[in-house]
Amino acid sequence: MVLYTERLLLRPWEEADAESLFEYAKDPSIGATAGWPSHDDVEVSRAVIRSQLSAPETYAICRKEEGKPIGSFNLKFKQDTDLTDADDEVEMGAWIGKEFWNKGYITEAGREVLRHCFEDLNLSKVWAAYYDGNNKSGHVLESYGLTYDHMEKNVFVPLVNELHDVHVLSITKETWEANRNAKK
Repeated sequence: MVLYTERLLLRPWEEADAESLFEYAKDPSIGATAGWPSHDDVEVSRAVIRSQLSAPETYAICRKEEGKPIGSFNLKFKQDTDLTDADDEVEMGAWIGKEFWNKGYITEAGREVLRHCFEDLNLSKVWAAYYDGNNKSGHVLESYGLTYDHMEKNVFVPLVNELHDVHVLSITKETWEANRNAKK
């Protein structure tokens, strides 16, 4: 599945994207906010594409004019997240390369991913979380219409072997539809 917005396309990751992934994933500030270690070389990026980014409903965020990944969006179903046990709910997560921060790309991508969740996948609820102190991510999630649900203290993040306090937000299909209709 490929998703489109005005400026972006969201498509499955390919092994050929390893160089692009490495370009952004080597920056320690990217992985630190997403819960994974920075990549040491392109082979680490290639392995991550094979093992994690090739999962269903995981998308490379690409600007249409280049088609080259600048970030990633993923949906985690109940077997891959602690945020829900329901079959019709997911956790969404995303990151984008630092040079693309504050350009509206992650907001544009997230709005399309939410549309996909509620219209194409017919889900009832979407969850998301961010680490305490990462207020930019919180603001982005709120811009999608997600609202604060709760905080989880001392959550173990295995990829970085750290404990983090995590803020959890969510949005239901009904709320998403009401927000969308109010903007029309």
